[in-house]
Amino acid sequence: MNAPPVALESTVITHGLPRPVNLDIAREMMSAVRDGGGDPRMIAIINGRPRSGFADEVLMELAAREDVRKCSLRDLPLVGKFGDWGGTTVSATLHLALRAEIQVFATGGIGGVHRGNPADVSADLPALARMPGTVVCAGAKSILDLPRTRERLETDGVTVLGWKTKEFPAFYSRSSGLPVDQQVHSAVEVAEIMQQRDTLRLQQAILVTVPCPEEAAIPSAEIEAELMEAEAFALEQGITGNELTPYLLNRLAERTQGRSLVANRALLIQNARVAAEIAVAFSTLQA
Repeated sequence: MNAPPVALESTVITHGLPRPVNLDIAREMMSAVRDGGGDPRMIAIINGRPRSGFADEVLMELAAREDVRKCSLRDLPLVGKFGDWGGTTVSATLHLALRAEIQVFATGGIGGVHRGNPADVSADLPALARMPGTVVCAGAKSILDLPRTRERLETDGVTVLGWKTKEFPAFYSRSSGLPVDQQVHSAVEVAEIMQQRDTLRLQQAILVTVPCPEEAAIPSAEIEAELMEAEAFALEQGITGNELTPYLLNRLAERTQGRSLVANRALLIQNARVAAEIAVAFSTLQA
């Protein structure tokens, strides 16, 4: 049996991590997928064309270029029209992965409802509500309003699974105090739930939330204190919109003396390995 494909989100590499460590982590994620029995397929836009997997020299250029556009669903027609390079977010990656018949993909954390502005909702959430893929992540990014994000997932009918946990992870932190819909203990369990979803012809994604490895995780109280300070500074400086998330992540890296980057690296690699195990289990179930 051929190794089943596993999609990887490229915005993590193009916009979420500093250079040159972004390239190292991209390669480590791909190796983790192979270790789990899968075939890694980085999803990105290269010269206006959607690509699912490409040569290492293209990955090197993707990680190094400073003109790569951050692409949500709304941006895909634009990068196609103008022949741009694009790093794809969760929503765009999910769409392009399913278009390439890839059922499972791994990322760091999903977008969600922004703090202090419940009308500001990431395009990731409506995409998860209408695209039947399986997304492996470390919950939602800590900088978001996690209770509202979790409530939105429930409202939209997205099944949220906890990988060996009963709590929704909070990206750098292992728990948020919020429940998942079901704790799962193996890739086979997830694959069987995916099969049930498909049998019922449901259109929502399945979200598999994996806590950050314990040795790299940061306590939620520490992250919250640093976030409050960073958000106050961002407000003073007028940092908003697409600039806010990268700013907050960079500020956290500085304030935690690089520990947030260590946690990010650890959870990305772990998620890639778990996604591969799920893809293998689902492929076996379908055979």
